[in-house]
Amino acid sequence: MKRYKSISDILVGVVGYGMGRRHLDLVKKAGMTPRAVAEIDSKRLESAKADFPDIETYGSVAGMLKQSDVNLVIIVTAHNTHEALALQCLKAGRHVISEKPLALTTAACDRMIAAAKKSDVILSTFHNRHWDGCILNALKTIQKGAIGDVLRIHCRMGEYAKPCDTWRGSRTISGGILFDWGVHLLEYSLQILQGGLVEVTGFASLGYWADKTKWKEDTHEDEGFAVVRFDSGQWLTLCVSTIDANAPAHWLEITGTKGTYTFDVNTYELIQTKGRKVVRTRGRNPEGEWWQYYGNIADHLTRGTPLVITPEWSRRPIHVLDLAVRSAKAGKSLRAKYA
Repeated sequence: MKRYKSISDILVGVVGYGMGRRHLDLVKKAGMTPRAVAEIDSKRLESAKADFPDIETYGSVAGMLKQSDVNLVIIVTAHNTHEALALQCLKAGRHVISEKPLALTTAACDRMIAAAKKSDVILSTFHNRHWDGCILNALKTIQKGAIGDVLRIHCRMGEYAKPCDTWRGSRTISGGILFDWGVHLLEYSLQILQGGLVEVTGFASLGYWADKTKWKEDTHEDEGFAVVRFDSGQWLTLCVSTIDANAPAHWLEITGTKGTYTFDVNTYELIQTKGRKVVRTRGRNPEGEWWQYYGNIADHLTRGTPLVITPEWSRRPIHVLDLAVRSAKAGKSLRAKYA
């Protein structure tokens, strides 16, 4: 793989300028060079020009790949477009970063990984929440043995609220209710539970909100639930809901042999058993370190520093979600599989 002499030699193009500005701001902070934006909305291209006066603008990805010298492309579009756009860029010999989720199926991830290897370029996912303050604090506490040996993790998010009428409310486009925040919750959990995946059992409730939304029968699930078994003997449950009248007080509950640790993005609680006493310690999480993601990309492309968010790492949560969706439809548990 080609290494660049200077970080500024990494020329970045963004596909989609909705959240694209945030990405260009981050790559610029990391020392890389914002070079181009591909966007079908002419008004957003005008915004890109106003934000980055030297930026090249294109109405299509094909045009950017043909005319621009960008060597790293960031895909910031709807979930169901990630695979096709990534393959187009990878086959053109460009490094690719996709917004999360990497894709909507395991097979799609495998095709993308194969294309990156064939072109000898990197493929990664913008798992910025790998560096959220809440998970950094949790890992530090858990690795010190504060809750003993971890047995299980329960992830829960949601409230009683009608799904949105944007593309995120569509099962076809978004992948379903688990493919939005579920990816984040798994990104946290899979840093803690590092055993191999064994099987996934999925459950889903459909139809309550359907006739009340723009998407009708294609509205994402009212609730998605998954149980994940690991070869370490540990397990994970994941629930994302729009029909939960009892909104959870925390996102993750990590249970160990000596206590429990819970957190959301802002706060945490450590609950320890000491003899017959239960001791509770509450606090606020530190700020996140999202800058580390693009810093690692820049270091990898210039100095060969190991990539933190590899495509194989990005594939793990997608495999869980893919199996959960298929399991819910089939009404049975499905075994995990690795290429």
